[in-house]
Amino acid sequence: MIAVGTGQSLKLGEAGDVDVVFVHARKLEDKFVADGFGVNRRDVMYNDFVIIGPKDDPAGIARAKTAAEALQMIAAKGATFISRGDKSGTHIKEKELWKSAGVEPKGGWYVEAGQGMGPVVTMATERRGYTLTDRGTYNAFKGKKTDLTVLFQGEKGLFNPYGVIAVNPKKHPHVKYDLAMKFIEYVTGPEGQKIIAGYKAYGEPVFFIYGKK
Repeated sequence: MIAVGTGQSLKLGEAGDVDVVFVHARKLEDKFVADGFGVNRRDVMYNDFVIIGPKDDPAGIARAKTAAEALQMIAAKGATFISRGDKSGTHIKEKELWKSAGVEPKGGWYVEAGQGMGPVVTMATERRGYTLTDRGTYNAFKGKKTDLTVLFQGEKGLFNPYGVIAVNPKKHPHVKYDLAMKFIEYVTGPEGQKIIAGYKAYGEPVFFIYGKK
């Protein structure tokens, strides 16, 4: 197993360096399949993205009606925002939100970490800043590893689905396609889905399976 962001995962799949990818950026996933690099994409699970920050909320984003408005408020205030900056699914979603906000984030307040979600939450905590995170990572960190709180959530555009895709054996004949499909069948089958639905961090569910919330 190689744990990297979605962008890097798909590059590994394109190069034929892995047998299967487990990712969360639907537009990139669809392109990966359309370009012939992947086959048999299946929905696995979902959670959602949330914007977290200090309880005193210096940019006042708890009053925002949309995620775009929340980011506009952060930019206007020049409040510290930590970006993953790593072409992961979360980073891709963040860039979509900045675009919808009509803001090009730059300046000393905007920090591109180039790291995974856990280190970014830690950095945002240390710098008393904001960040976009998946709810699962936040649930795993809140209380013991971060005192940041969810300040914006619930928007339809923050839905975060995960998919699994086998690397196309016609593109890369050396991949272990049969084993890839066994893994896909496992994580989307009854046993795998039961494990995913039952997995919790500090008493909170990390992911939801389709048809059950």
